[in-house]
Order: sequence, then structure tokens, then C-alpha cells
Amino acid sequence: MTPPLETARLLLRPLELGDADQVELLFPQWEIVRLLANHVPWPYPRGTAHRFYKETALPEVERGNAWYWTLRLKTKPGQVIGSISLNCNETDNRGFWIAPQYQRRGLMTEACDAVTDYWFNVLKFPLLRAPKAVANVASRRISEKQGMRVVATMERDYVSGRLPAELWEITREEWNARKSAESG
Repeated sequence: MTPPLETARLLLRPLELGDADQVELLFPQWEIVRLLANHVPWPYPRGTAHRFYKETALPEVERGNAWYWTLRLKTKPGQVIGSISLNCNETDNRGFWIAPQYQRRGLMTEACDAVTDYWFNVLKFPLLRAPKAVANVASRRISEKQGMRVVATMERDYVSGRLPAELWEITREEWNARKSAESG
């Protein structure tokens, strides 16, 4: 099961079916979805978040193949502002989104640090990989801050079309050395 996590400013709560109502109102914004993988439908049909949680996300969690969290400010714990997940896929282990009004505040970096540490030091996976569009500058900056590196380039299909993409990765040893250097 997915445990709750916490950062300096965020509560990362395990995804629940009841979160779908808030996500339905928040998620379908072009600024959020345009650089997500093209399996996200656009325009975003009503009921899609509920269906995704019920038929995909929560069953993956139950099988132990994925971990999903909603992001909430500690000052507003009842309000979903984004989501982050970890997945047991060979080339795509972490994904996230955050509402535009909460971007550029370092919140997603906090969330990524928490789940990346969980991936390596609780789940004990040896490698984390995250593909992203080259145009997704904010996501690329998070990967850079975390010490990840580009290991492959390709083109991928996104909601906004076919775009140049990169595959970023970091090993558990690299992650823990970085964390140790930061705290020491």
C-alpha cells in the first residue's frame, strides 16, 4: 500500500477514489496536460479521473506495481493541488503534475525528493528513470536538481503532439551520495 509522505510544505496523501471529484475540476487545463503522454485524453471527458483511479491507478497500487499520491499544502490539507506517482515500468518510473497556480514555487521539487527517496530507500529499487519532453523545462530542471542525467533521446507522443524527448535516470547510489553530500 502507498503510505502518506510529508515534506516541509506538503502532505502527500495516498490516492483515494474520492479525490477524483477535485481532480476532475483541476486537471483538465492545457498548461497541465499539453506535455503529458498522449494516453491522457484531450479534451478531458467528464468522469475520466474517476475511471482512471478505479480501473487503472488503484488496481496497480493493489498489485504493488505503482504508488500514487495527491499533493496538498499543509496549510490546506483538504485541497488537492497536484499528483505524483511511481511505477514499475522499465523506462518510466515517476510522473507528476501540479496546478498552474502552484507552479514555480519549488513544491514539485519537494514532492519529487520525497517519492524518489521512497523509491530508493524504502522500495529498494536500484534505478529511477523518467522520460520527459525537451520542451518541459520545469520538469527537466527538477531532474537536474536531483542529479539525474539524460541517457537517451527520442521522439514521443504527447497530448500536444509528437515532440523531442529525453530519458533521464539516476541510480540509488548516486541519489544517496547526493543526499549525503547535502546533509553533510
